[in-house]
Amino acid sequence: MATKKGAVSGPKRQFKEKIVQIYETLFKGENLPISNSQFWDEFFLLKPKTVYIDNEIQKMSQEQLFLAKSNLNLLVNSCIDTLNDQNYIRVVYAMQTLCAVIHAIFRKSSEIDSDIFLIGFENSEEKVRVLLSTCQGFLEGDVPHILKCLSLKLLLILTTRMENINQNTLVEHVMNTSLFECLLKLVCHAQTRQVHGYDVVLLLTLLVNYRKYDAANPYVVKLSILDDELALNGYGQVITSSLCEFCNQFNRELIENQHTSWLSSLTTMVGNIFISEEGVLRTQQMRANNAYLLAFYEAIHLNRNFITTLAHTQIDGSSPPSPINTLSAGSSPADMTTINVNSQPSNLLVIFFQYCSIVMQDTKSEAGLNTVKLCFLILCCITEDQYANSLMHDVGLAFKVCLHKLPMRHRKVSPDQTTSSQPLVCSLLDLLVEFFLSHMMKKFPIELYVLCISVLQRILCYQKRCRIRLNYVWKNLWTALLLVLRFLLQHENYLAKKMNIIDLSMKIVNIFNFFITYGDTFLPTPGSYDELYYELIRMHQIFDNIYSMGLRYSTAEGEYKDDALKLNNSLINVRAIIKHFSPKIEQWLISANLSTPTEQQILDVVKKNYDSLTLKLQDSLDQYDRYSEKPEHVTFFTHLIKNIVSDTCGNIGFTLVNLQKNEFITNELK
Repeated sequence: MATKKGAVSGPKRQFKEKIVQIYETLFKGENLPISNSQFWDEFFLLKPKTVYIDNEIQKMSQEQLFLAKSNLNLLVNSCIDTLNDQNYIRVVYAMQTLCAVIHAIFRKSSEIDSDIFLIGFENSEEKVRVLLSTCQGFLEGDVPHILKCLSLKLLLILTTRMENINQNTLVEHVMNTSLFECLLKLVCHAQTRQVHGYDVVLLLTLLVNYRKYDAANPYVVKLSILDDELALNGYGQVITSSLCEFCNQFNRELIENQHTSWLSSLTTMVGNIFISEEGVLRTQQMRANNAYLLAFYEAIHLNRNFITTLAHTQIDGSSPPSPINTLSAGSSPADMTTINVNSQPSNLLVIFFQYCSIVMQDTKSEAGLNTVKLCFLILCCITEDQYANSLMHDVGLAFKVCLHKLPMRHRKVSPDQTTSSQPLVCSLLDLLVEFFLSHMMKKFPIELYVLCISVLQRILCYQKRCRIRLNYVWKNLWTALLLVLRFLLQHENYLAKKMNIIDLSMKIVNIFNFFITYGDTFLPTPGSYDELYYELIRMHQIFDNIYSMGLRYSTAEGEYKDDALKLNNSLINVRAIIKHFSPKIEQWLISANLSTPTEQQILDVVKKNYDSLTLKLQDSLDQYDRYSEKPEHVTFFTHLIKNIVSDTCGNIGFTLVNLQKNEFITNELK
């Protein structure tokens, strides 16, 4: 290509911004012109380059890092000093720089004593105290929202410095700062909740889990006695919004796949949501959402007052999407509202049940298993609470719940999976039935089945205790339980080598014993009791085989011998019913000269022969051990909080970049 006479061809010289030139000097360990009193005043009027800071620090070797140590000390201390400046632009830029540098150093090396490294040995604890006190002042004071936002980001950076939060000495300083009350104030009011709610709830959840098993944690104490309705409702709003976003995104993907994949089956379509590239993002989002699921658990587990928000917390439709809940860079708040789960009257429980129905479709990954286990632990806490049960059984609180079902070969799933308007406990029972039916697989999640039965037992005990005759099709539950027993029998040789299927079988049999013993107090009609006996008689082969299995294990030396003896003892009444009615039915068939009787004919025989049936009263069917996190689930929650800390730490960098790009900063400071 021709050039003009006298023109010099070649690459153009790139001019570096002033702030970048200062960064280069700083990171090389060269002397800064700090003798000039105006240096820092001018420096903090320059917009910081948070991406550049992070990139440069990550590229530095340990030797280069220590060479720049004095400059980094100076920069961090100057940032802290500038937080008291009267010019909000300087304060915001100082806070952004502080967040970027500290976060980058924490990511760079966990081997160095990074807080001392950044601040210096001299008065380091006092400087940390001053920094946290300044953050508290920003959170409490009448300052631009961006300062509150950056204060929360900084607190999250400090709290997630180490994967094991219990070993993070900086958290001790955070614990000694009175943040609980000012954090809750931010979720009390819609305006501040919409901007800061996610970070507030996330931070509170992390602090509640700091050394919670070793010593008295003030955040655990304060959360457990909190009775401010406005604060509890705001806390619930944040959780509801987070779960709602997840459900909306899943619903949208289902509809998009329906439009683009008409030739593929629904089974393939839903399966692809979890195994495709988009499915990897879905699993990541599910894991990211565990922070807010854990926040839900802590509130339910620690604070009985929070139960009142379950049926009354409505979806805060104006809330922006959670920063960790957005799957793609192109997503926006407008995108997230394309499919609304709140097109019908809704609340936290309605959204939670739908959320459970989605995440329960993925139990093959460790992340999926952890999420589903946490859901079941939450359900255990809810269903053993008297007030929560009264809400769920209230026929005046009827809701339509969209419960997603996993497509399987032997059944077709309707695109519209919304239940009819019914008490919430009916939707919960539908959810449990669906879990029983859809997880009989080679990688059998036995712990989840045990938890599912625990939730069911709590519901039944409440109904028996309060004599509530729920209008529910119990036959669906009985059929599901019988299918699980049949699955255990068919795969006994494989499963028994890996897990205790004897104990699980006993728990299922005892659910039937509960119906046999107490069904007259809570089943909706006498006909329901007849249907129960019909199912037991019809499926007698399953119980005969379960008894034979128990007999084999109880007569041989092995780890399951005692459980097998208990299993066969639990079958006494079921076998008595089968032995009592089977001859009666055979005799009637002979007298009626029939070989294939109808269901109604069998039911008539059952009704006429109750009087001569003798059953044994079994103890403790209506009793259960109340849920206790410690010691059984300590390892699970320790592992879970490590994942949440790791995910939060990795996500903060992106949110800092997004904050810097946000025009809201510039507009607010004008």
